[in-house]
Amino acid sequence: MRKAIVVLVGLVVLVIAYFVLAAFLPRWWSLRVADLATGTFHKGILWGLVFGVVCTLLPLLFFYSAWSGRKRRGAKFVAILSVVLAVVTAIPNLLTLSIVLGGSNAAHAGERTLDTEAPGFRGATATGAIVAVVIFVLLTFVLVRAGRRRATKRAARSSTLS
Repeated sequence: MRKAIVVLVGLVVLVIAYFVLAAFLPRWWSLRVADLATGTFHKGILWGLVFGVVCTLLPLLFFYSAWSGRKRRGAKFVAILSVVLAVVTAIPNLLTLSIVLGGSNAAHAGERTLDTEAPGFRGATATGAIVAVVIFVLLTFVLVRAGRRRATKRAARSSTLS
């Protein structure tokens, strides 16, 4: 009974926290971006590209690190740390996404703020995210291909030595 009450209270706190943050974070993030862009197109686009590329590429690299290092010693700690870092570095893009896709009053206020104080930010963030995904795919291809080549050379060397 006590455990059920604790779980219920925890769920109520999470729901309240969600609604408080949903009403606060989109406005707050749009004001932070507006401060960076200072109402100009070139700064809005520049910051959008920076956030789009960095806050997409780093999480992808952290997730790749968590996935690829699973056979090494201490892999569980590294995987957990990588996933936490991936989520933390993705927060700016997630906040921008909450403004773009959100239907709340805070999201609409954030859209208006970005439209007037950081023009070009949303589109540049999406473009930067696409560029980051392309970079990640190419980088992953190169790394996997190099690993396979090394494995093939090792196998060839060991077969000639035997």
